[in-house]
Amino acid sequence: MSAAEMLMAISPVDGRYASKCSELKTVFSEFGLVSRRVAVECAWLAALAAEKKVPECKALSAKEKKLLSSIADGFSVEDALRVKEIEKTTNHDVKAVEYFIRERVKGTSLESRGEFIHFACTSEDINNMSHALMLRDGMRIVSSVMREVEKAVSSLAVKWARVPMLAHTHGQPASPTTVGKELAVVAARLARERRSAEAVRLPAKMNGAVGNYNAHMAAYPAVDWPAFSAKVIRSFGLVQNPLTIQIEPHDGIAELFDAVKRWNTVLLDFDRDVWMYVSMGYFKQRAVKGEIGSSTMPHKVNPIDFENSEGNLGLANAVLSFMSSKLPVSRMQRDLTDSTVLRNMGVGLAYTLIAARSTLKGLGKLELNEERLAADLDANWEVLAEPVQTVMRKAGVPGAYEKLKELTRGRRVTRETMRSFVETLDVPAADKKRLAALTPATYVGIAGKLAAVKPN
Repeated sequence: MSAAEMLMAISPVDGRYASKCSELKTVFSEFGLVSRRVAVECAWLAALAAEKKVPECKALSAKEKKLLSSIADGFSVEDALRVKEIEKTTNHDVKAVEYFIRERVKGTSLESRGEFIHFACTSEDINNMSHALMLRDGMRIVSSVMREVEKAVSSLAVKWARVPMLAHTHGQPASPTTVGKELAVVAARLARERRSAEAVRLPAKMNGAVGNYNAHMAAYPAVDWPAFSAKVIRSFGLVQNPLTIQIEPHDGIAELFDAVKRWNTVLLDFDRDVWMYVSMGYFKQRAVKGEIGSSTMPHKVNPIDFENSEGNLGLANAVLSFMSSKLPVSRMQRDLTDSTVLRNMGVGLAYTLIAARSTLKGLGKLELNEERLAADLDANWEVLAEPVQTVMRKAGVPGAYEKLKELTRGRRVTRETMRSFVETLDVPAADKKRLAALTPATYVGIAGKLAAVKPN
């Protein structure tokens, strides 16, 4: 796409952000759909020719197999344009694919099998397979970038595993943690949801007009059509759904989109947290030469990558959420509302990809402000109320919680205040010594070790 064409794009997916999701073009574009339709039609014809109980569709020679394969494997933009030209006459996109293949085999020995192109198929047999293949191929790209994000977060988790940080629950100072452990939590959550998405096995069907193999059985009742169809479906790495209406009901697509949506939600949560940490001064951002943070405030380095990611994740989830709730709903044996919706599958995944790459870019600019982290810890000695009252309870001191509540609740507590209080405690000497030596920066439990825990 030229710069001028990008300027005229209606959607930023094909305009401003095109470079961040360019790999999806050959998958989710009209070309991507048509090319996969051709692949499915050719595979169906090849399977029919290999079935001995369909003698009228003679077995293919090695040369014929190669020719048929070349139609699918060598499918080009020019070929897609020809399909669209045929569609102007047929006003039916799948029938145009059938006629295109007939054109390609005309004058060859394959022409004699022309009537077996799209044999006994409804358009949805071809379409549902093609959509599943688009999602299979598109998710390979998306999953790869998901893994990049996880790796980047995990790398920082290891790097900053033992850097203490004041935690905040309800926005208030809470028991300290480490930067690395908090990042490890995010990496583990992302990995879990990404694996959930990768585990979805997309179902498909090739069972005719209403899912009963009606036409198939009328022509060749001796063929085990469910087994025949299953073999074709499995050859594409998909799983057969044996019970369908005219369409494959799209429950698998909904399952996949919901899993991607959950991954997006975890990333969005992370984007917002990083934004907060930047605003608190816990993270600094490397200034990029030539970049401008504000058109009027020269000093600003804004967390724009995380904001960009958050916004695009919202768009992604809006699309994916709509599709996962709409697609499984179809009146009786089918209506056409899924058709136009399915053409937007790539939109939700494109916004996911754009967002993930924005987060990656932002992570590459992050620097830790250890001085600010240390200062915040030192300014909040009241967080040691938790370990002190816990040790007091261990020693059987009555009213331990209430005494620490009176000392600390709603107050700033200094090192001297806390240590003076510890000195008054009637607890074992070893416990008292350990409490006296404790600081907010060292009260992190096993956070450093947890930062290194591999996700399940």
